[in-house]
Amino acid sequence: MYKIIKKLIIFMAVVLILGNIPGIDASAKANKFTHSYGVFLSVNNGKKDMKKFKDYKTIILDVQNGFTYKDIKKLKKQGHKVYSYINVGAIENYRDYYNRFSDIMLDTYENWPDEKWVDVSSSKWQEFIVNELGKKISDTGVDGFFVDNTDVYYKYQSEEKYLGLTTILKGLKSRGKVIINGGDTYVTEYYNRNGNLNEVLDAVNQESVFSRIIDYDNDKFGENRKSERKFFQKYLKLVKSAGKKCYLLEYTKDKKLAEKIRKYCKKKKYNYYISGKLDLS
Repeated sequence: MYKIIKKLIIFMAVVLILGNIPGIDASAKANKFTHSYGVFLSVNNGKKDMKKFKDYKTIILDVQNGFTYKDIKKLKKQGHKVYSYINVGAIENYRDYYNRFSDIMLDTYENWPDEKWVDVSSSKWQEFIVNELGKKISDTGVDGFFVDNTDVYYKYQSEEKYLGLTTILKGLKSRGKVIINGGDTYVTEYYNRNGNLNEVLDAVNQESVFSRIIDYDNDKFGENRKSERKFFQKYLKLVKSAGKKCYLLEYTKDKKLAEKIRKYCKKKKYNYYISGKLDLS
């Protein structure tokens, strides 16, 4: 009897230390990832492609590439944090809802001929993004949104565009966490007006701080101009000072530049992802 009680005490002590049996597995999985961050916008839900996520803690994908609730649940069970791409400031011609919004489309997006800017001050666009597409995406169980093209406010600066974006971002924020891709003009304006970023975002992902895209069609990259790098570094400093996370997405095949990016991010405690392909596949 004494031996049985002793074994039971030891077992209970282990449980108290480690939490519980499922927790042991979750904790191990939480620490198994080689990289903290990965962006895979062209990856679909095929078995071969899904394997690309295995080494990354936080992953960015596009739910509209065929991912289901079951897929997202599996990824989260493996320990991943999952965010889905959502384009709030422009619309691609391959989306099944493209023709619905032809009346509020603006200019063609430079370097992206299959994409047009959209009028974010339109109430029907706001309703669609937040309560139709946003809901559809959040219903898959993702942790939040990777929000692209808030830079529509940079291209078409007006009070109406600012207020439209704010409505969209607050609506998405009510459905999950928000990482804004780029968006320095809007984010800075919002911060200057409100003194915080709490209602519109949780993090910012900035592309091409150290790198730059030379040829969009052939994946040719170079090192960014010093003035551009300093501008984005200042922007990220603002975001960090507001208590929000910072992510870098860089495009380069240059090992020396990649090492420079890694050292900078380690020093600043930023997450980063370096891709040699513009399509992020």
